[in-house]
Amino acid sequence: MSGSKCTRLAGPLVKQLLESVDTVLFDCDGVIWRGDQAIPGASQVINLLKERGKKVFFVTNNSTKTRKMYAEKMSAMGFNVTENEVFGTAYCCAAYLKTICKLEGKVYLVGSPAMRHELEAVGIQQTGVGPDHVSGKPIDWANVPLDPDVKAVVVGFDEHFSYTKLNRALQYLLQKDCLFVGTNRDTRLPLEGGKAVPGTGCLLQAVETAAQRQAQTVGKPNHFMFDCLAAQFGVERERCLMVGDRLDTDIMLGSNCGLKTLLTLTGVSTVAEAQKHQESGCAERQGMVPDYYVESIADLLPALQG
Repeated sequence: MSGSKCTRLAGPLVKQLLESVDTVLFDCDGVIWRGDQAIPGASQVINLLKERGKKVFFVTNNSTKTRKMYAEKMSAMGFNVTENEVFGTAYCCAAYLKTICKLEGKVYLVGSPAMRHELEAVGIQQTGVGPDHVSGKPIDWANVPLDPDVKAVVVGFDEHFSYTKLNRALQYLLQKDCLFVGTNRDTRLPLEGGKAVPGTGCLLQAVETAAQRQAQTVGKPNHFMFDCLAAQFGVERERCLMVGDRLDTDIMLGSNCGLKTLLTLTGVSTVAEAQKHQESGCAERQGMVPDYYVESIADLLPALQG
């Protein structure tokens, strides 16, 4: 294998890399699809990897979909995938609260119906999904009604985020021993045509600023997402490849977990950005330098078809 980082993956090197791994983790948006369109060749790559006996998993920071919703979307696009192979932050958050925190009590959820579903699937009750309208004037913000059973505040993507929710989250977090968990810290969600919308990280930072506390995050680049998957499926990190389009989440996750890393250029990050990190001399930025890069994961096809 090549000793230098950020190497273009081509020719015999592709087969060499694939032979050195048993498991491949893929990010979703920007890697296997963009919006509602599959990346050309992506479904063949996934399906052939599985035919060749590789374990394949999908790891996403998107907390607005359940594992089932993801599996259905992928199946409709021609991917051979099961629900158990999908690890999203909605599911991982529920797993973290259940297995690591051993939460006994309810969650105040700044998040989506998908997050509510994944929490309830592991037996955790929640309150907070949907718009939060406080009635009565004037409002006594410091004494809004709270559910005494709430023992954790969880922040994911929430299109109904408001001052009311921010304040309610703070009031819970001021209580003794209230846990504080976030799905991920992505501050912007890039869209087609150079557009973008604020990501979960913006909401999480608002709550952290108000509470003067740092949340524990479960999404990429935090190693919990990989730990969650590895514990269930016995994945060996030395023989695992992480494929993603973002240096700060996907490639950093791979670095944090000791995995081989592959950047695909069909999404957010560029080779120029990776090279800047490599030249920086900063240890943290080195973690955002992939081992390899490809124009698209379709570049793996010839080695799989041969």
